[in-house]
Amino acid sequence: MKKMTHKMMLIASCLFCVISCKKVSSEMRKDSSEKMAVGSVIKVACIGNSITYGSGIANRNKNAYPAQLQELLGAWYDVQNFGVSGRTLLKKGDFPYWETQEYKNALEFQPDIVYIKLGTNDSKAQNRVYLKELEANCEELIANFREKNSKVRVVLLLPVPSFSKESTAIWNPVIKNEIIPKLQNVAYNTETEVLDLYQLLIDKPDMFPDAIHPSSLGATIIAKRLYENVKHIKNVVANFVEKESMELLSKENFHGYELINFKLNSWGCKLVKPRREVAGSPWVLRARFWGHQPQTDIALLERGFHIAYIDVANLFGGNEGLERWNTLYAFMTRIGMSKKVVLEGMSRGGLILYNWAVENPEKVACVYADAPVLDGTSWPGGFGKSKKSLTDWEAFKKIYNLDSYAAIVRFSDNPIHKIKEIAAAGFPMLHVCGEADNVVPIDENTKLFEQEIKNNGGDISVIYKENIGHHPHSLENPTPIVDFILRATALKTNFAAIIAPGAEYRSGAGWVEGKGWWYQMQDIDSLCANSGKIDLLLLGNSITQGFGGTRTLTTYKPGNEAENAHFENLKWINAGISGDRTQHILWRVKNGHYNDGNPDFATLAIGVNNFWEDSAEEIAEGIILNIETIQKKLPNTILLFYGPLPVGIDKDSDARSTYNKVHELVSHLGAKEGVYYYNMLDDFTDEKGNLDNTYYSEDGIHLIPDGYEVWAKHIRTEIEKIKSNK
Repeated sequence: MKKMTHKMMLIASCLFCVISCKKVSSEMRKDSSEKMAVGSVIKVACIGNSITYGSGIANRNKNAYPAQLQELLGAWYDVQNFGVSGRTLLKKGDFPYWETQEYKNALEFQPDIVYIKLGTNDSKAQNRVYLKELEANCEELIANFREKNSKVRVVLLLPVPSFSKESTAIWNPVIKNEIIPKLQNVAYNTETEVLDLYQLLIDKPDMFPDAIHPSSLGATIIAKRLYENVKHIKNVVANFVEKESMELLSKENFHGYELINFKLNSWGCKLVKPRREVAGSPWVLRARFWGHQPQTDIALLERGFHIAYIDVANLFGGNEGLERWNTLYAFMTRIGMSKKVVLEGMSRGGLILYNWAVENPEKVACVYADAPVLDGTSWPGGFGKSKKSLTDWEAFKKIYNLDSYAAIVRFSDNPIHKIKEIAAAGFPMLHVCGEADNVVPIDENTKLFEQEIKNNGGDISVIYKENIGHHPHSLENPTPIVDFILRATALKTNFAAIIAPGAEYRSGAGWVEGKGWWYQMQDIDSLCANSGKIDLLLLGNSITQGFGGTRTLTTYKPGNEAENAHFENLKWINAGISGDRTQHILWRVKNGHYNDGNPDFATLAIGVNNFWEDSAEEIAEGIILNIETIQKKLPNTILLFYGPLPVGIDKDSDARSTYNKVHELVSHLGAKEGVYYYNMLDDFTDEKGNLDNTYYSEDGIHLIPDGYEVWAKHIRTEIEKIKSNK
C-alpha cells in the first residue's frame, strides 16, 4: 500500500466525515434531558404552504400532518403548524411566505426542529420566471432560523408530487426537474438535512383528491416519516482523519449529500455520507451502476446510512472483484462502520453480491438484488432465453478461464450453483424483478433461485413487477425495499405498536358522508360514557363495525341480523371502526371512556389492516400491547381475543401466510388470566383450506351476513360457556 502524504492527510482531515461524533451526540441527549428535567418540551415548527396547513383535509385541525405528528410524538413535544395556503418560497413569487404573520410567529417560536415544506406553489407559471433565485431565498430562510436559535435542527422537505394536468398551475415536471434539484443543492451547500416526500407519495395518486393536496391518509404518511426523523436520527457525522493508504480525489453533491471520490490501491471508490447517523453506523456496499435509480440510496442516507462503492466493472463477480470488495469492506470497518453490511446490486451486480456473500456470510446484514444476474450462462452467455451479449460473454469467459465448451459445462461458480451455501448463511434477501425481463429472464435466474432457496430453508422475498422488463430498475417509491433493509438492520420503526389516532375520512368506509374517524371515535366514546353498565364491548375494525348496533353514523351493517339473533338480551356497544389498525385501538382504549360501562366481556379482532405495511412480528407486538392496554384500562373485563380474523381466499396467499404467522406469535396470550384466545380458521375455511365464500366477500377480508352469523354465534356461545364455568 502507498503511504499517505502529509498533504493527503490534511485533505482527509477536512473532507472525510464518517465517524459519528460522540461528543455532539452526548450534548444533544444532555440538552433534551435537561429540557425534560425542567418540564420543558422540544419545539417543532412546521413551515409550509397549503399542504402543511391542511387544505382540503377533512377535520384538518386533527388530520393535517403537523397535528398527526404531535399525536405520534406525544407530550414531550410541542408541534406547531405555521402553514399558509398558496405561499411561495420565492420572495418575488405571487404570494411569498416571507410576508405572512405565521413566518414571524415561527421565528419567534424559536423551534428546536424546523421542517420547511415550500416550493410547490413556486412551480406555477407566474413564479417560474424567478426560479433562479429560489436557492438564495431558501438559504436565507434557513439562515434566519439559525440566527434565532444556533442549535436549531433544520430539515428541508422536498415537495410532494402534483398529479395536476394543468401545465400553467402547479406542475409536476417543474417540481421534479427544477425545484427538487435546487432544494437538494441548498441542502448540500448549507449542510442541511433533507427528506424526500416526493418519492413517498409518487405512486399514490388516489391520496390526492384534487391532484395537488394529499388527503388525511397522505398526511399520515408524511407524519410518520417526520416521526422517524425526529426519533431515530441522532448523531452528527464528524470529521475523521484516515491513516491508511488512500488517495482523495474530490467531493461533490449527491442529491443533497456529500459524496467523496477517492482511491484504494488505485481502484476508484465513492462514499456518500448521511447528514446524521443512527446508532450502529450502518452502511450499504453497492455493486455496479453507480447513481442509477438512486431512490433507495437516498432514502437510506436520510435514515443515517453511508453508501459505499468500488469500481468492479467487467469483473463479473470473479476473484479480482471479490478482492476489491474485501479491501473496501476492511477500509469501511476500520473507520467505524458496522461489521455487517447491506449488499445492493442491479443486474450483473448480482454475481458479485452473492459470490462475496458466500465467502463472507458473517459480514452480511441482508441482500437487495434488483433484476440480478445469477447465472452467467443465461446472461451474458445467452444459452437460454436471453440474447447473448458477445463482448460481455468474452469478458466473462476470460474472468473464469472458460476456454472450452467442456469448461463451460463444468462451470459452477455462479450464484445459482451456490444456493445451499447461501440459504444456510441465513441472511435475508429481497429481489425486485420485472416479470417481462427478456435480458435477465426470471425463469433462469430469480424464479429458479427463489424456489430453491425456499426449498433449502433460506429467507427470500421477491417483488415481481407486472409488464415490466429489465428496466426500469428499483421501485418508483422504494419504501418496500427500504423497510426490508431497516428490518434486517433492526432499525425499522414499528408503527403497529406506537399509539396513534386514525385518519380515515372516506364515506366508503361505511360511514355517513363527512363523518370520518374522529366522529366515529366520539360517537363510540359517547355511548360508552353514557350507557351505564354494559355486558359486551366489541373492539375492532370494519369487520367488527359491520355488526351495526346502536351507532348512528354508520351506514353498512351486514351483521345486523346476526347481532339481533345472538346478542339478544345483552347490553352491548359496537366499538369497531373501519380502517383501524393495532395502533388506533391503542389510542382509543387509552384515551376513551371505554371503562365507564365496566363491561363484563369484550372482544378484540384487530390486525388485518396492518398486513400490507407491517410484518407479522410487528403486528404481533402491536396486538400484545393492545392486550396489555385493554387489561389495564378494563381490569374487570373478560377478553375474547380473536387476533385478526381469517384472511386470504387462497390458503397459499401472502395474506394467509401473514395471518398464520401472527397467530403463531400471539396464541400464547390465551394463557393470560382473563383472556380467551380463538383462532377461527377452521370455522371459515373449506375442506381445501381456502376461505369459504359462503362467509366472505370477494376481497377475502370482509364477512358477509352468513359469516357474521358464525362469528356472532361463537361470541355468544363462549360468553355463556364462561359464565357457566364461573
